[in-house]
Amino acid sequence: MGKFVVKEVKTGIKFDLKATNGQIIANSEVYKSKASCMKGINSVINNAPIANVEDQTVENYKVEKNPKFEIYKDKAGEFRFRLKAKNGAIIAVSEGYKTMENCKNGVESVRKNAANATIE
Repeated sequence: MGKFVVKEVKTGIKFDLKATNGQIIANSEVYKSKASCMKGINSVINNAPIANVEDQTVENYKVEKNPKFEIYKDKAGEFRFRLKAKNGAIIAVSEGYKTMENCKNGVESVRKNAANATIE
């Protein structure tokens, strides 16, 4: 079972979503309050399982409705995803992946682990 780990940073509070193996599979922006961070976690829990996948690495890609996972290539040429809520706000982002397959596996891991994750 996955878990959300809430932690304080210099500028506020954020969360990491960790897979069963303890690896971080997504993280949040920095929130000003714990209450806002908890709303972000609830948004991931509610949106990840139903989010479509929009592959922005292909030409003329199909634009999906929110909520959605947007897969894109960063400046270093690595694949990343961001999860957007129904209102279009980015609620979680990934690390960089060397391959598209690994990035898609990351998306599926967020779907699977967010649904019944504990919160620490």
